[in-house]
Amino acid sequence: MSSSVPRVPPGQRVTEKWPVLHYGSVPSPDLSQWDFRVFGLVEEPVRWTYEEFMALPRVRVERDIHCVTGWSKLDMDFEGVPFREVMKHVRPRPEGRFVMVHAEQGFTTNLPLEDLLAEDVIFAHRAGGRDLTPEHGWPLRLVVPHLYFWKSAKWVRGLEFREKDEPGFWEQNGYHMRGDPWQSQRLSTSL
Repeated sequence: MSSSVPRVPPGQRVTEKWPVLHYGSVPSPDLSQWDFRVFGLVEEPVRWTYEEFMALPRVRVERDIHCVTGWSKLDMDFEGVPFREVMKHVRPRPEGRFVMVHAEQGFTTNLPLEDLLAEDVIFAHRAGGRDLTPEHGWPLRLVVPHLYFWKSAKWVRGLEFREKDEPGFWEQNGYHMRGDPWQSQRLSTSL
């Protein structure tokens, strides 16, 4: 039975592979030194070690993902800690409506808190029933399936709550501030 709702946004093509795209080298984090921090406009900063973070409740989600370069991969299977679970341990201040996601090597991406609170947003450590490869973001990557996949930062290490939506790495380099694939929000409108 076919669905009347399209699964592939305008300008995208379906791929069977999961292409590897990133800027810079692939980090090799030392898990004994690894931590995940939540800071900025929060009542109290929070920090987890790798073991503590991986002990949080996990879920499995199956979603389609869409890359700004034009490929879409259907039925991706991710496992990890839901963003909403992390939020059970965080008390953002009322003005903290935006989040800067921090990753290895100084990489960042910006997101409104509202986008991160979607039910299927997770911090994934597995995809397709296997641990993520380093090229795909091991040991932890954010997965925000309703936005272009550059918003799903690889090698994520923390969240900084902010009052204003400020551009992250790719956004500073011309990408759209939000990145909705259904609106073809690839590039900044200010370019």
